[in-house]
Amino acid sequence: MRALKLIFPFIMLCCVAMYSCSDEDSDNGVNVDNFDRQVMLFNWADAIIIPAYQDFNTKVNSLKEASDTFEASPNSANFNVLRQRWEDAYITWQNVSMFNIGPAQSNFLRSFLNIYPTNTVNIDANINSGNYALQDINSNDEQGFPALDYLLYGLAETDSDILQFYTTNANADNYLTYLTDVVNRIDVLTNEVVSEWEGDYRATFVNNSGNSANSSTNVLVNEYMKYYEVFFRNGKIGTPAGVFSAGMQIPENVEAFYKKDLSKTLCLAALDALQNFFRGSRYNQTSTIESLESYLDFLNTMKNGEDLSLLINNQFDTSRVLISVLDDNFYQQINSDNTAMLEAFEALQDNVVFLKSDMMSALNINIAFESNDGD
Repeated sequence: MRALKLIFPFIMLCCVAMYSCSDEDSDNGVNVDNFDRQVMLFNWADAIIIPAYQDFNTKVNSLKEASDTFEASPNSANFNVLRQRWEDAYITWQNVSMFNIGPAQSNFLRSFLNIYPTNTVNIDANINSGNYALQDINSNDEQGFPALDYLLYGLAETDSDILQFYTTNANADNYLTYLTDVVNRIDVLTNEVVSEWEGDYRATFVNNSGNSANSSTNVLVNEYMKYYEVFFRNGKIGTPAGVFSAGMQIPENVEAFYKKDLSKTLCLAALDALQNFFRGSRYNQTSTIESLESYLDFLNTMKNGEDLSLLINNQFDTSRVLISVLDDNFYQQINSDNTAMLEAFEALQDNVVFLKSDMMSALNINIAFESNDGD
């Protein structure tokens, strides 16, 4: 090495200088590909993230209103309205679950709102004792949408028998209180997150437009990818289908286990949200903005002679076809024909390669999470 330095001093100095500049750019988060990340962040915030949260907040407010009405007058009509409002909010939740950054992360929103399977043993104990603290992070599987799934559909076999838990049961007051507390907890957390996005956090998000590990683009893309792999692909399909348990199926781990026929609806809603964000589709609109898709196209990113963005969108579409033919009831699907679930999983897995390996590499975004499944 010393001899090489003596022979090529000028070359070595140039190399060191080039490396230092490159390293400095990386440390300072300078974006060197000339794509305007700040415009993308501006549009993500104003056209997708905040409108999605506002819609979800509206659905949660309606859920709370129905819960308050049912608490005051627990009858069949009010119970049916409450169930429908829960379903509406749960479906809309799929549009924001991927945005686990900033206020959602600091408030543990996803952990408190959608950890499943829910812990029915602890829920029953909480109701019987009347002693619980839903603010405790260790109680995250005793609340949220999965807990409401159990409280609205899983207490008994028939609707009339379920309703009796809130009317004639000796512990009816405690059941009503717990149901109301779970809904109120969803409402409080959602309001906190939406208020922060509508307040100071939006500017924090938009202005952090560099390319460092802590920049908004890098953090959000990592959370997007983590959600796709861990919470979407694994949680909704892979884990209950037995992919990570040596082929041993765990159908009781499906999302919306007690409602059952909601599982596919939630899965497809999440898939649509993931693709819409990739494409930059304005929330609940067809027009598009700057996005991961347009970023890849700006860089003219190709794989095996094809546009990477096209490959990703085609794989989203392929996954949708395979999920759409599944039974509405994933519990039933796993027990009757788990092969179809595994085929859907493999289609989702194929997009992990495109998104995680190819896209993130093209955008110069380092992977900052572990999926713990060998990918």
